Order: sequence, then C-alpha cells, then structure tokens
Amino acid sequence: MKTTFRTAYGPPDVISVRDVPRPEPRGDEVLVRVHAATVNRTDCAALWGTPYVFRFFVGWPRPRVVATGTDFAGEVVAIGPDVSRFAVGDRIMGFNDNNLGSHAEYLCLSTRNAIVAIPEAVSFETAAASMEGAHYAVNFINKVPLKAGDKVLVNGATGAIGSAAVALLADMGVEVTAACPAPYHEAVAALGAARLIDSGGESPAAQCAPHSFDFVFDAVGKSTFGACRPLLREHGVYISSELGPGGQNPVLALCAPFMRGPKVKFPVPLDIPGSLATVSQLLARGAYRPLIDRRYALEDIREAFAYVASGRKIGNVLMIPTAR
Repeated sequence: MKTTFRTAYGPPDVISVRDVPRPEPRGDEVLVRVHAATVNRTDCAALWGTPYVFRFFVGWPRPRVVATGTDFAGEVVAIGPDVSRFAVGDRIMGFNDNNLGSHAEYLCLSTRNAIVAIPEAVSFETAAASMEGAHYAVNFINKVPLKAGDKVLVNGATGAIGSAAVALLADMGVEVTAACPAPYHEAVAALGAARLIDSGGESPAAQCAPHSFDFVFDAVGKSTFGACRPLLREHGVYISSELGPGGQNPVLALCAPFMRGPKVKFPVPLDIPGSLATVSQLLARGAYRPLIDRRYALEDIREAFAYVASGRKIGNVLMIPTAR
C-alpha cells in the first residue's frame, strides 16, 4: 500500500509517498480501505508543528505518527479478533485531531478511536468533508446558550469551520448572517444563511448595524474582538478559533468575568465522539452537505498541503487514494 511518510516537522517538502506492507488488524483493530480524507488546517498544524505547543500532543521532538491525516471515510476490509462493533463491508468515518495517519490507501486503527457509521446514501467524499470543520463548529456552538431566533454573524463562512457553522446554526433555527466573498454567496445561502455580506468589500462593522448580533463566530480568525465588539449586543459573545493578535483571545476569555458589555469565549475543542454523532445525524437527515473545493491524488499530497496552507481554499480539500 501507499502512504505518506515524514520523520520531522516542516513544510510539505518533508513528506514523501512510500510503498509499505499493508498492516493486519490485531485485537480491537479494524483495517479500513480509505476512500477519501481531507487535507485541513489541523493537518497543517501537525505537519509544521505549529503552534509549538501542538507538538506535545502529536509528538515531541518529532511526529509520533509518520503518516499525515486526521480524518477518513472508508470501508472495513478486515477486523481483529476482539472487534464486535464493526464488520467487514461496513462504511465508516472517523477523526482524531492528534493525527491518525489517514493519508494512505489503507488505515489500521483501534475501535477506541472516534468512529461512526456513514449514513446510507451519503458518499465517502461527503462523509470525509463533514468532520474536521464541523468538529470545531460544534465547539463554537456548544460554548454559548444559543436558541432559535438568535442572530449570529459568521465571519469566514466559506472555510471548513465557517461553512459547517452556518449549516449547524441554521438547522437550530438561528438567524445567520454570513460574511464571505461575493462569488460564493449562492453556495453559502444553500447552507442556510439568511443574509450574506461581502467579505471582500467593507468590513462587517461597516455593512451591519451596531448591536445587531447576539454572537459573532469568527472562523479562522478573520477579524478581532475589537473590530466586532460594536456589532454585539450588551450580553453578546465573540468566539474565534484563532489565538488572535498577540494571543489575545484566550487572555480576553479569562478576563470575561470581569468585563462589562460583550465578552470573549475561547472554544477549546473537546468531545470528538459527540461532534461525530451530531454530524452523522445531520448527514442522515440531509441537513448538512459540506462544501468541497478540490480533490488531490495521494501522490500529489505536497500540492494539497501547499494549497490549504495558502489560505485560498473554499470549504474542504480532499485526498483520494487510488487503492481498489
């Protein structure tokens, strides 16, 4: 089988694609033929080892898993003797933000990982694209007391996190204003956004009335608390998936109990099994279809990483192995 391989942190040039023996599942392991995986921002963090603290989760001083890849959608082709949860032929999907090594034709992993069945009529590509961004979007949503009718601004609504947030919020009955480039307004509207503003034009503060929103979800750090504060109501909350300039967002979140007016919360992403359960239910109901930008072959994994790192992707970038 072919798999990605690297022994040090660094840019895409540190990755090679190698032929290695296909593993055999033991104990509680399943062997999965990977049909699709994404190349995402979490993968980029694990590749470069930045921020540096991330290395203490994925391996220090060098990566613990030599293959890249944090998610997968595929088919079980063999199981270990202790597996009762899955059977050969099952279609499954899984995610681990500390790296799975899923940029490969086959993946052998323990069933103790966060894995769920792919709902019927959902393709492998859709399943693969529905996890990483949605996990972080779920961890925006569960940090605040959202209810139907609340007004939320989503900055960066075409990214994997932002587009998933739009879909999940709309499914809850929240009124979503999405900021994204004008050419993608139609695609984001299809996810459930009630209003679209052009992120390529004036700032959201210039395009929206003051005190318009209960919450601002700033996906991928497209703005700052200072810029968004005038848009928030008295008890509004700003949440970003990024540390912010000078690492200000975690600090502001710690200061929130002492702040008057709008506050900051920092979404520590926990409970991957819970996120996958939410995504699986939405996919089964047809309430969520993730945006897919490009597809790359496994042999082109360096180019895939370079494109994702450029910040130009819209939604999700897929890696499609060639194993059959």
